[in-house]
Parts: sequence; structure tokens; C-alpha cells
Amino acid sequence: MKVAISAEQPQFEAELERRFGRCAYFVLVDAETREWESLPNPAVEARGGAGTQAAQFLADRGVQAVISGDFGPNAYAALETAGIHMYTARGGRVSEALEALLAEQLERVTGATSPKRHQGGGRGFGRG
Repeated sequence: MKVAISAEQPQFEAELERRFGRCAYFVLVDAETREWESLPNPAVEARGGAGTQAAQFLADRGVQAVISGDFGPNAYAALETAGIHMYTARGGRVSEALEALLAEQLERVTGATSPKRHQGGGRGFGRG
């Protein structure tokens, strides 16, 4: 299974990033072999729709599951449509999140875990 984990840095031992659509990196891991690669999130600076764009980016790479802290409604809908399972982790390292997933210790997401963000005339909205 190919798993994407939102990360603050491009390393397997990086801290988990709570924001799915605005994370700096995705660490993609083959859960069976533990081979991994890190990719910058192309949606991190998007004006809007970061969660949807990030979901499409991962779907295009054959990701089957995502671990992050929070998923907004649009990200949730896009990932659900793509058939990508979502799991929530509340911190720790990328490697620890993967181990928790494999030990069935993470909660599977069945709906958005954060409110919709709004673009608001330069008032700082939409950054999560």
C-alpha cells in the first residue's frame, strides 16, 4: 500500500504537519518495503483549493492512504472521490505515524475534521 504522510520537512523522521492541503511536503511510503520519497506539495501556496489540488496530486501518484492532522471538507471530498483512505494523527514523526497506521492505531477519517477555509480579501484566511 502506498501511503502519503503530510510533513514539515522532506525526511522520513520529519515532524508530521497537521494541515493536509498546506503542508510543505508529502512523504510517500511503500508500507510493505518501507521505501520512501519526499515530494514538495505543489498546492502549498495555492490561492484557493489547496486541499483539492493536493488530493489530485496524490491520486495521480497512486496513493491509497493519507495520514495528516486535519482534512477540510473539500480535501475530504476529493480524497474520498479518489478512493484514498484518510487517517488522522495528532503529532509525532512521519515514521511514527506510519507505524501507528500499520498497527491499526490511527482513527480512520469519515468526514471533514476542520472547517472550510475562505479566501477573504487578503485578511489571512485560507491558510489551513
